[in-house]
Amino acid sequence: MHDIFTAIYQRLSSITEGIGRAVSWLTLIMTLVMFTIVVLRYVFNFNLIFLQESVLYLHAIVFLLGAGYTFKANEHVRVDILYRTMSERKQAAVNLFGCVFLLLPMMVFIGIISWEYISFSWSIQEKSQEAGGLPFVYLLKSVILGMVFSVCLQGIAEIFRCLALLMTPDHQAPEDKQEAN
Repeated sequence: MHDIFTAIYQRLSSITEGIGRAVSWLTLIMTLVMFTIVVLRYVFNFNLIFLQESVLYLHAIVFLLGAGYTFKANEHVRVDILYRTMSERKQAAVNLFGCVFLLLPMMVFIGIISWEYISFSWSIQEKSQEAGGLPFVYLLKSVILGMVFSVCLQGIAEIFRCLALLMTPDHQAPEDKQEAN
């Protein structure tokens, strides 16, 4: 059972990894667009609203779709006064509890409450309020559901990782336990 849980964790995490790596390239594009905005504004005294809005879109996409990847990399914000002193098995138990009773219910809640917000935006094909702005506000708002998907996916992967770790016999070698990570 341990091996099955580990395999499921690795498969789900590889999807999150792929999303995170793909999204990370948007930071380069965002930097280049921002550089272009600065050059146009301060060298040529010229401004394009759609370029400014595109930086906001890219920023939102990076943070929202990168949330699952950040969770996978264990780089999310954590108050770990007690957690860091716990054994690996106790940390797995805490993580399992957190995923099942906090993370996944919160993601489902965010998905449910954002659905009407996103649906309304799609129904009116919401556009930027700025003249010359991007006409894709409804697409940007849809990225919220992408965040829910990527975090839920990694949350489920984390559940399987924790179960695999908790099912590992205490006498198993530490290098074998490392495979579950």
